[in-house]
Amino acid sequence: MTEALFREDAYLKRCQTRVVSVDHAGIELDRTVFYPMGGGQPGDTGRLTTGDGGEIPIVDSRYDRETGRHLHIPAEDAPRLAPGDVVTAEIDWDRRHRHMRMHSALHLLCAVIDGGVTGGQVGAAKSRLDFDLPDTALDKPAIEKALNDLVAAGHSMGARWISDDELAANPDLVRTMSVAPPSGAGRVRLMEVPGIDLQPCGGTHVRNTAEIGPLRVGKIENKGKHNRRVNIHLADDA
Repeated sequence: MTEALFREDAYLKRCQTRVVSVDHAGIELDRTVFYPMGGGQPGDTGRLTTGDGGEIPIVDSRYDRETGRHLHIPAEDAPRLAPGDVVTAEIDWDRRHRHMRMHSALHLLCAVIDGGVTGGQVGAAKSRLDFDLPDTALDKPAIEKALNDLVAAGHSMGARWISDDELAANPDLVRTMSVAPPSGAGRVRLMEVPGIDLQPCGGTHVRNTAEIGPLRVGKIENKGKHNRRVNIHLADDA
């Protein structure tokens, strides 16, 4: 199983690693800094660099739940690697950091809006959460102000782990109605903004809400009788 270095340190940009396998599905490494697509967050892109300077562009990173393989998807015309090759894995940091800021902002949005989450998507330019809020009018300026107040307050963010049994005993920790948090491995990772938000999450996040930067609330859309979609943007993109 690939050692997921990004779980403990989302700020790692590169690592030396060894190729475990290569097939039509992708490249498997013994350890990686690449976050695989999941939880609404896109997989990382970047490159693998061989000892002689050859580069293999990585256009996506995915986790195969059936096999438990963490796969790095190379560009179609990339040089081919072989098991045992030693490479340096390096992510597109600018893209990843935007995803970290956005994903962290969505946790704050969960704290600002009281409702079950029915879906979501992290993006570099726009992110969104869908809430189960029948017959509820949302105040866009008030949401934007509350989000930016939490950002400006500089709250710390960090991960901790609890057991599967602890999660089962505290079902209110789960905000997502459409996707159950991963369990069965004995422990579940929680992302915490102390006193603000606490919920299972395997994604990458910033260390402090101030790092997110100012936010802008975009469209608030009705996506069905029970579904209100709130879109957010990084204000420095405006």
